[in-house]
This record gives sequence, structure tokens and C-alpha cells, in this order.
Amino acid sequence: MGITDVRRWVFGRPIRTADAQHQAISRTVGLAVFASDSLSSVAYAGGEILLVLGVIGATSYWLAVPITVAISVLLIILTFSYRQTIFAYPSGGGAYIVSRDNLGEMPAQIAGAALLTDYVLTVAVSIASGVDQIASAFPVLFEYKVQIALLLILIMALINLRGVKESGRIFAAPTYFFVVMIILMLVVGLWQAFHGTLGIVTDVPGSEHHVVSLTGFALAFLVLRAFSSGTTALTGVEAISNGISAFKEPRSRNAAITLMWDAALLMIMFLGLGILGYLVQAQPSEAEVLISQVARTAYGDGLLRLLTLASATIILIMAANTSFADFPRLAALIAGDGFLPKHLTFRGSRLVFSWGIIFLAAVASVLIVLFAGSVSRLIPLYAIGVFLSFTLSQSGMVVRWGKVGRLMREGKLPAGAEIATLGSILRRDEHWHWKRALNAFGAIVTAVVVVVFLVSKFTAGAWIIAIVIPVLVWTFYRIHGHYRHVAQMMSTEGERIVTIKRPVHTVVLVGDVHRETMQLMQFVYSLGTPWTAVHVAVNPERVPLIQKKWNERVGLGELIILPSPFRSLSRPIRRYLQSVVEQYPEGFVQVVLGQLQTGNALTQVLHQNSHFIEQLAIQDLDRVVTTVVPIQLYELEKTPHAGNRPEDDEDEEMVASEEHPAVEVDPLGVDAMAKAFEPPQLGTDEPGEAEEAR
Repeated sequence: MGITDVRRWVFGRPIRTADAQHQAISRTVGLAVFASDSLSSVAYAGGEILLVLGVIGATSYWLAVPITVAISVLLIILTFSYRQTIFAYPSGGGAYIVSRDNLGEMPAQIAGAALLTDYVLTVAVSIASGVDQIASAFPVLFEYKVQIALLLILIMALINLRGVKESGRIFAAPTYFFVVMIILMLVVGLWQAFHGTLGIVTDVPGSEHHVVSLTGFALAFLVLRAFSSGTTALTGVEAISNGISAFKEPRSRNAAITLMWDAALLMIMFLGLGILGYLVQAQPSEAEVLISQVARTAYGDGLLRLLTLASATIILIMAANTSFADFPRLAALIAGDGFLPKHLTFRGSRLVFSWGIIFLAAVASVLIVLFAGSVSRLIPLYAIGVFLSFTLSQSGMVVRWGKVGRLMREGKLPAGAEIATLGSILRRDEHWHWKRALNAFGAIVTAVVVVVFLVSKFTAGAWIIAIVIPVLVWTFYRIHGHYRHVAQMMSTEGERIVTIKRPVHTVVLVGDVHRETMQLMQFVYSLGTPWTAVHVAVNPERVPLIQKKWNERVGLGELIILPSPFRSLSRPIRRYLQSVVEQYPEGFVQVVLGQLQTGNALTQVLHQNSHFIEQLAIQDLDRVVTTVVPIQLYELEKTPHAGNRPEDDEDEEMVASEEHPAVEVDPLGVDAMAKAFEPPQLGTDEPGEAEEAR
């Protein structure tokens, strides 16, 4: 099986660009792709609230219910607010596009940095929490949390490299399985509570906490911290607005309906689990998560509990898929504006932004290792970025509705009229007052959450995000400045090409005299330019043999020997080429290299492949260009020829050195180069010799 076959087996067959529309997804698949993040947060958000309240003891656990209700109200506000964004910006992009369109470049980059950071943390948190869920049933797995998490990230990346539509189909069943299992648990638990048969959870491992007595401001601060921990349940709300372009037509309508489904399911499960957790007197614990405690109380230690935990584990792992779907899209948008490397805009063979997927997996893996896969250590870094993007997005929508109202008052936006902006189209809307008020309220609430989260969790790790986001924005502008500088330097505006034919001299690098050398010389002869053959004497004892074979088998021109007392391959070549370039300031120097191709990646690594080193050594020399002439070993095998003697084998002992003395060579190579730009004679002065040699 060749590399191409393996690649197709892992990633699937390449997809034509023209078939992109067939990769669009339906609402049911879209819920699995973009809503798995928000739905999965049910598995850990409630538990994080309890962990904070555990500081002041069991008498405070009832506060988890009003905190859950407050977060649900915030969910409703954000849902209707982002529904407006979906219809206003049907091309997607979420907070980044809205901020760029209405607030300016700097707020847009802040929103972009905040969202990219959040997507990375989503992968790390969801994968780590997923491992916690299953380890609650099998505690022996806690010892291998990091290794399991890294393996899961790798699997997620490989699946997403196969394409959004295919990954959505794979993840649809686990998403709906989780929804069914959680709703079933809520129904059973509430039924038992209604009939007075619901028990109280006991023997919770790791539930012992140091309890302190807090009052006044300290107590209020702790409650706000519990609230901020619980708001991690809302971190996936913006995902659908970022990925509108992935939906089937009508995109905005399908995305909006999917958003409403997501919000309804999230609120039902989050509220229900919070209430049941209070009824069973769930305890804060990192060794047994909230879902496990509720399921154990409602079901016992039977199969239904294991299935519930398994569904939570799978959905948390699937939650990372939201980031794998949105991170590459957002990174491509930012890169398209010139604030990230352009590589991120390139689609792979499966029409996904492959570089974005690979980068996301790599950074998330680093976080898992650095924080030892601990959800509680990762959570303080989480949600600040997404709530900052919430604030910027809602503020941008406030400005947008203000534009609509002003244009309507000025009579510039009559019924049916449209005005194009950077990211959307302004249309007349008689309800703009109410929509602006909703977005303004959402912006204020989410801004308060950002401040609360930053202050309450600053010492626990939130300070890291307070540094990372500004550093990312600074990096974006540095990249943008570089691209603008390159564009200015490469611009040909107002210029026309000057078609002056410049002389070219060819330097062919000869490692030994064998079939590769013969092909190199045939190529050089076909160019019709003056040439010089050069050999670097990394093994001086072989030079007489190589010179002898050159004279016997090539017999054209002189083979220049470059001394290399420290066995360096690149330094003598570089110095020789510099001397040639200095002699011909108006011309080009072409360096011809050979490359043996075995046709198999495994056997290819057995060869030195020195052309890479040679190209790197001379790539910064002005007016020096390289040409690699491949010789296919698998083609030679089809052609009968006399076998080479052992002494003819390719020299594979080229060693780079750290120090290289000056190399004394004739800067012109051979006397014939004095006539370098006369009609080529294949290194001889007499045409007859060249013809005879041929």
C-alpha cells in the first residue's frame, strides 16, 4: 500500500472545489457539529458551581439553584441576540465580522484573539472533562488522564481532517444519545422526587473540603465566583453564528433554527440537572462529577448509570468538534485580512482548513500537558475570551442598529432598499429600537460577567488570559505589518517589465560519476548555456577516482574540485558561487542539483537527499537560482543497463562541519569562462569536440 492509498484511507478521497456546495450540512447534523460544545457544558458547569460553594459548606449548596436560574436567563438573552446576528450577517464570522464591520479593526482583532483562545480552551476543557466522566466510573483511569486526553485530541483532529460533513455524521449519534440519556435521567429523577422516592447521594469520594465562614462582601464575592464558573455553560452559544456558511440554504434560517434548538435543550438540561443536584444533596467533588452523583442516586450502580456517564464522556469529547469546526474558519477569516499566516486560508483535499485543525490540536495538547488534564485548573482560563467576544459582538450590533435608525430617519433607507457594508447588508427594519435595546442589554450583562470572571478568578489563572489576548493582538498587528511591507515591496504599480535578456551561467554539482551525473549533464547540455562542473572534496581520497571516471565517461570540460578540509558540503559551494556572482554582476547563476527518487518514502530516507542542504545554503544569494533534476530509480529498473562497480556507488558520507576555512579556488572555474557568454560549446573551445563527445 502506497502513501496515496494510506492517505485516502485515513482522510478520504479528495473533493473537488466545485463540489463544495454538496458538503453543506442540515440542521440535525449542524446541531451535532456546532452545538455539542454548549450541550456538553451541562456535564461540568453545575459541578464547577458546587466546587466554589463548597468553600462555605453544605448549608450554601441551595445557592446553586438561583445561580443556575440566573445563568439560564442570560442564556435566553444571548440566544435572541445572536439570532439577530445570524440574520444580519448571513456569511458567518460572528463577533469578529460584527466587530470589524461596526467597531473597527482593533476591536475585531481583540474579538478574534478572544475567540481563538476560547476555542483552544474548549478542546482542552471538554476533552479533560470527558476523561473525568468515564474515570468516575473506572477510577484507575485517573492515573492516565493526560495520555488518554492526548490520544482523543489526535483522533478528533484526524476525523475533522476528513471534512465537516463527514465529521458531523460521525458525531450526530453520540450528541443525540447524550441528550436522550440526560433527559431520561431528569424524568426519572423528578418522577422519584414527586413521589418521594428520590434518595440522597452518599459516599462521594473527594468531597471533603476545608470550610470557612464568610459574610458580607467576601460571601458576595464567592457567589459571583460561583456564577462565573457556571457561565461556562454558555460558551458554545456563539458557535453557530460563526459557522453559518456550513449550513444548507437558506443558511441563515437553518442556522437560526439550530440555535433555538440548542438553547432550548441546553436550558432544559442545565436547569433540570441543577434542581436534581440540589434535591439529591450533591456534593462538590473532582473525583465524582455531578452527573455521576445524580445518576447513581436515581439509578443505582447499574447499567443506566454507566450509559449516562458514557454518553457524557462521548459528548464532552465531541464538544471539541465545535472548536475543530469553528477555529479553522475564524483563523481563515483573520488570515484572509492579513493578520495571521496565509497558510490558514488554504483548504485541504477535503475542503477543510487543514492547517487550522492541526494548529488547534497542537496547542490544545500543550495545554493538556501543562495543566495535567485538570478541569478545575483550566476553567479559570476559560470563558473570559468568549464573554469578551459576546460583549464586542453585542456592542457591534448596537452600533449597527443605530446606523439603520439614522439612515431611516434621513430617508436613505426606504422600504426595499439595501446598503452594503463590509460584512452585511443594511435593510429597513421598523423594530430596530427594540433590537438595539436587546443587544445593548446583552452587551452590558456580558461585560459585567467578564469583569466578575476576571476579578474573581484572577489569582486562580485568569491573569494568564489577561496577558495572552493582548499578546495575540500585538502578534496579529506584527503579522499584518509584515504583509503590508511585503506588498509594498512587491508592488509593480506604475511599472512595466523591462525585457532585457541577461546572460546565464550554469554550475552543475557533481557528487560522483554515475547515472544521475549523466542525466544532469544531458539536462545542462540541453539548456544551451555556458556551464561549469563542480565537485566538493569532502572525501579527498576519492577525488582521483572521481576525476578519472569524469575524464573517461563524461570527457566534457573540466571538473572543478573544491577543497573541503572540514568535510563541509555547503560552505565551499556557497563561497564558490559568491565568487562567480561577483564576476558577472549583470547575469544569473543557475545551480543544477541532482535528486535520486526511489518512489517510496521509507527507502527515500535511506539516502542523503543532500539537495535540501545545498538549496538552504545558497537560497539567500542574489541572482542565484536552483534547479533540481530528479532521476527515478523505479524508471531505471525498467531499463536494462550494465551494473555499476562497487567503487561507482554514490558517495553518502557528506558531513557538515561547524568551522570552515577559506577555500582557495579559481573564481572563474575554468579558462573557458572568460568566454562565458559566447555561444555555448559544452565546456570546450572547439565545436567539433562537443559534437564528437555527443
